[in-house]
Amino acid sequence: MDIVTIRNLEKRYPSFCLNKVSFSLKAGEITGFVGRNGAGKTTTIKAMLDLVHPDGGEVLFFGQTMRKQAGRIKQRIGYSTGSIHWYPRKSLAELAAVTRYFYPNWDENAYRRYLALFELQEEKSPAELSEGMKIKANLLLALSHRAELLILDEPTSGLDPFSRQELLNLFGAIKQEGVGIFFSTHILSDLEACADRIVYLSQGSIRADQSKEAFLRSCALPGETLERAVIRMEGGGCCG
Repeated sequence: MDIVTIRNLEKRYPSFCLNKVSFSLKAGEITGFVGRNGAGKTTTIKAMLDLVHPDGGEVLFFGQTMRKQAGRIKQRIGYSTGSIHWYPRKSLAELAAVTRYFYPNWDENAYRRYLALFELQEEKSPAELSEGMKIKANLLLALSHRAELLILDEPTSGLDPFSRQELLNLFGAIKQEGVGIFFSTHILSDLEACADRIVYLSQGSIRADQSKEAFLRSCALPGETLERAVIRMEGGGCCG
């Protein structure tokens, strides 16, 4: 089942353009969004969420547009841009209380479970946390209101290898509950470990949208990892 459908999404800037970007996201799948800095990944995510105004195309969440049904859609998705930079002096307990107010589907048991899993202390504020722990705190809030779709921009950046593996294992468990996960990352080994699909963006255009296995069959040379294949393609290598 498609929970997000993107058709011919465009956003034009003086020095950059998203060029008719199209792909879809499914329930219970992890989709990795890859491409070099400046390829347009963050612009695509912001345009999807109507945080920047697209110049063309259509984005449907659960068959509805963000402009017409923003309130309903935002109840069903979780969005994290990485670490917390708002209200840095408020405690995590205070931030959770504010977030809880906006989400009728807030799951207190899930909140407590992730709080323990991420080894976060409620009395601490984001200003007292390391960058890795700030990312965990942001994910804690995104995961605690029964979101059907998680949109994550660089969720594993700044985490040590053990915390990253812990988070990837968590993603695997979440998708088994039917949650779709869409995340951009430069750590392509993370996608090799957990992704079901790969959407590859280069210079504002989609160059591949395939299952991970199909991507590796068509785009990787024998013995190449996902990371090496993407690096080669960015240098002008082909993807069949």
